[in-house]
Amino acid sequence: MKHTDQKPTTSTPHRRHFVRVLATLLCFLVTASWAFAEKPSSDKPSQLLLAHYMPWYAAKPHSDVWGWHWTMNHFDPEKQSDGRREIASHYCPLIGPYDSGDRAVIECHLLTMKLAGIDGVIVDWYGLTDFRDYATLHRNTTRVLQECERLKMKFVICYEDQTIPALVEGGRLAADDRVSHAVTEIDWLSRYWFRSPSYVKLDGKPVLLSFGHAGLNNDEWSSCLDRLQAPVAYFSEHSRRSGAVGAFDWPIPSRGLDATEKFQQAAADWPHSIPVAFPRFVDVYKEAKLHDGYGRIEDDRGQTFRTSLQRALNSNAKIVQIATWNDWGEGTVIEPSAEFGYRDLQLIQTLRRSRNKLPVDVKASDLRLPTKLLERRREGTSLDESQQLNRIAEYLATERLPAAREALD
Repeated sequence: MKHTDQKPTTSTPHRRHFVRVLATLLCFLVTASWAFAEKPSSDKPSQLLLAHYMPWYAAKPHSDVWGWHWTMNHFDPEKQSDGRREIASHYCPLIGPYDSGDRAVIECHLLTMKLAGIDGVIVDWYGLTDFRDYATLHRNTTRVLQECERLKMKFVICYEDQTIPALVEGGRLAADDRVSHAVTEIDWLSRYWFRSPSYVKLDGKPVLLSFGHAGLNNDEWSSCLDRLQAPVAYFSEHSRRSGAVGAFDWPIPSRGLDATEKFQQAAADWPHSIPVAFPRFVDVYKEAKLHDGYGRIEDDRGQTFRTSLQRALNSNAKIVQIATWNDWGEGTVIEPSAEFGYRDLQLIQTLRRSRNKLPVDVKASDLRLPTKLLERRREGTSLDESQQLNRIAEYLATERLPAAREALD
């Protein structure tokens, strides 16, 4: 309440001087805060830890059918043994087989990552064409980006350019239009997703990966990059293509952990690199009768992940990739599973906290909070209850953990 009976002060000039100094100081602080807010996150020395994310799962009841990545035309998720569905994986998600289009699942994944000290995701993207399941993957990827924006997580696209020869073979694209097709799709990314505040930039340019070498060849990629409307920070897989700023590493079953050391030795001569950490490689392709599989990298009681993660984090790379969050078919998952629980995420917590990348009050037990939130959402809620759960998600996203713990308990 404003008081009108105050006596006039006898030190008005001093007060006015103080007010001017205070106003100047506040103006400086506000301007400085804007400058820090507008500075691209990629310019900070902080190292980003991103998890490779697969958006390709379809599951009942969210979808009408069980998708190929749960069945591989051999397994039947409708069959259950000891409470576990039969799926195309040696392991089982702790939250059960899920649908990648389910926003509640995406929310659970991202919040669990955040509480582990993971900054965001690198999402496998199959482009814009309505061919095979590409349109569904695009829809799911859009939802992942939207949830990243809501939950203050980072986002990068890994372009599956193997889709281009598939489109040619399927009669959807002329062979002479391979490069033009890639240019069109990446230019679309520049107009939309690259503009997101969640999208990762390096040296002011949006980061773009391409998976494998079964799509465009080196010359085609160089031509594509030259024709883009806006430049990108492009990373090819394993080896640096001529138009790339660097390369990203990926697990090689036949070479195991030795390959990660060789990659970092080669990367010393590149402007940038993205080293990889992985827990194991145990695919299910032979059991699914697809082919003999690619070989194995053993879990070694968690030592494989510890070694590869420490090696990657100790590099000078600005981005480190974990392969993967949820490729259940190849068993490279760090997503909580019935077999390993939260073990790999607790290791990430420990290493990130030692580097001051995770608040000290985040506990190992907090990793279970997003799953509790998912269970509450799956129970079916009223509008009021849904709004309450949205508030809990906000608490978790902004690391207001006491409020989140109390609300969920």
